Amino acid sequence: MDDLERLADEIRRADTAVAFTGAGISAPSGVPTFRGDDGVWEKFDEGQFAYGRFQRDPEGFWSDRVDLQREMFDEEYEPNAAHEALAAMGRDGDLEAILTQNTDGLHGEAADSVREEAASDGDETTVLELHGNSQRVRCTDCGKRRDGDPIFERAADGELPPTCECGGVFKPDVVLFGEQLPGAVIQRARSLARESDVFLAIGSSLVVEPAASLPRLAASAGATVGIVNLESTPCDDIADAVLREDVTGVLPRLRDMAAE
Repeated sequence: MDDLERLADEIRRADTAVAFTGAGISAPSGVPTFRGDDGVWEKFDEGQFAYGRFQRDPEGFWSDRVDLQREMFDEEYEPNAAHEALAAMGRDGDLEAILTQNTDGLHGEAADSVREEAASDGDETTVLELHGNSQRVRCTDCGKRRDGDPIFERAADGELPPTCECGGVFKPDVVLFGEQLPGAVIQRARSLARESDVFLAIGSSLVVEPAASLPRLAASAGATVGIVNLESTPCDDIADAVLREDVTGVLPRLRDMAAE
């Protein structure tokens, strides 16, 4: 039995299977990565997008953020076969939750798509966006969340910073440098890792904390840990299965095998 077959068998037998994803699952959709060759931070100074700057200079922050948003989303990105495979596993009851470091919202789009295609509603899969969603904004006063496009358009037209009806300043609904992850979100992610029988880490270098510690947390609680990533990770040593394959090829195969 190879690693893929073993993971599929463990998923079939699991009460709780959880997937954790990073930038590598969205790269095939064309979403720019932040680090590495030709990454976003090769073109922008990441220090200009820190939470401290947002607090000190919201006008300048938003001016730069408009340029960053244009660079990141200069075209429409769509979920790829890997997103769709995980969404289908969730709909079919084989996946309890998707925990993601990504802020592109593609997991949510994939989940909505497979629900629309299904003859029935199927199971509801938790999509936990650990670092937020760059397609939304949130008012720093009243907490209201809104679709980000109209707010970024207002900022591009000169409303710096853009403000809510209550008078509060809008902030991109993502975790900025120097800003802590929401406590309830990371606590929920850790609980899901501990409760999982199978934990899949997909397309992540597993070096960014605290999210990167989740595979080890799952392993220490007795979960079968599978890693799908083209490069080696610091967690390979605790994994039960390591697949150095393209996520868009291997995840649809895993989904089909788990459904057998």
